[in-house]
Amino acid sequence: MLRVDSRKVEPGDTFLALKGSYKDGHDYIKHAIDKGAVCIIASHGEYSVKTIIVEDTRSYLANYLKDLYLEKIKKIKLIAITGTTGKTTTGDILYQLLNNLNMKTAYIGTNGFYANGLFQEISSTTPDLYELYELINKAVDNECETLILEVSSRAITQRHVEGLRFDAVIFTNFIAHQRKDKENYLNTKIEPFKMLKKAGYGIINKKDSYYNYLTLNQNKNIFYGTIDSDYPIRKIKETYNYTEFNLGKNTIKQPLIGSYNMFNYAAAYIAAKTLNFTDEEIISATLSLHPVDGRFDFLQYNDSLIIIDYAYDIDTINSVIKEVKKLSKGKIITIIGCGGERRKEKRSLIGKLVTNNSDFTIFTTDNPRHENEDEIINDLTNNLENQNYQTIVNRKEAIKSGINMLKDQDILLILGKGHENYQIIDNEKFPFKDRDEVVKIIKS
Repeated sequence: MLRVDSRKVEPGDTFLALKGSYKDGHDYIKHAIDKGAVCIIASHGEYSVKTIIVEDTRSYLANYLKDLYLEKIKKIKLIAITGTTGKTTTGDILYQLLNNLNMKTAYIGTNGFYANGLFQEISSTTPDLYELYELINKAVDNECETLILEVSSRAITQRHVEGLRFDAVIFTNFIAHQRKDKENYLNTKIEPFKMLKKAGYGIINKKDSYYNYLTLNQNKNIFYGTIDSDYPIRKIKETYNYTEFNLGKNTIKQPLIGSYNMFNYAAAYIAAKTLNFTDEEIISATLSLHPVDGRFDFLQYNDSLIIIDYAYDIDTINSVIKEVKKLSKGKIITIIGCGGERRKEKRSLIGKLVTNNSDFTIFTTDNPRHENEDEIINDLTNNLENQNYQTIVNRKEAIKSGINMLKDQDILLILGKGHENYQIIDNEKFPFKDRDEVVKIIKS
């Protein structure tokens, strides 16, 4: 069997040395041989077993996997989603819609791998080639007709999707102001649109100022979001438990909140249309949607609202708070921390952003890892202009305190961990999920 992880090599296997962003498989060839590899495929070197030297081991792997799984890949439609934000929410909405429409659908993204009742945790938002092809194979074996794939910029740069051809690609948005490498980053977003099948569909958010970069002549391009697009969004009515709007000629009442969810939904709606579902069928399936786990996931509590979101960096936190401001009829209370060993230089900026845009903030822990919890919070509160905050190190107590502060029409925003069902302290993962804690408190 062909292996790309030397730890999984068994006697008689072939080991292929892949070069990644952090590790080079050539450094593990000796380990693979010691474990019983009888053949090495590499781009350089001489070894004690049969050796095949190829120009590019990643291209070799892509061609090998494509040949191995060719017949199976033909049986499933592949829909890719790319963009700075909104990939997970758009993917989850489309996954729900298609399954509600009785099309067995698989999904690969930040929240894991789902296929016809099966769930599996995965290594990253877009797994590397070997794992990705295995998951596609598993989706087909589980009788799925369609697979939705989140495609991150890192995955494109590291060639995780090499060799695949898509039936449709969705572009959500491009947030560039925080990026020094804007041009390179934008160029990565073009790549999936070059990987569409002949006359495949490019589903593009025309409200984004960079939409034209993704509009390739060889594709069937469908635009949404602006008045002059194929699917304009108009006549918007937002409440604390649903959003109503016109999408093209149809009125949509979706049980999701947040104005950007209209754009995520629009992309999913169009993708469903490309699979030959009617407007009436999709609108009916919409009524059974539920909030995406950890993405603007909301619970009503008396006359107030509690929103849980995975936002943890400046761009996503800013986007979520802007949405909450549009929705808010009372005060906004925000609970937030920062992960240990991550974004240390951004913490004070995050602290200022949140306190400047919330009525009150509670700073708490996220996943401290090996960092001191108090030091992380001190970084967040360093040189704040406003004093509208307090610190509660214990995240469970912070959530309880935030809920107790709520009055009519207020919104409590719990940021940073979203769908995660653990908290990492030192080397240990402890069971912890924001939504579960909220439900326990409001039911007690």
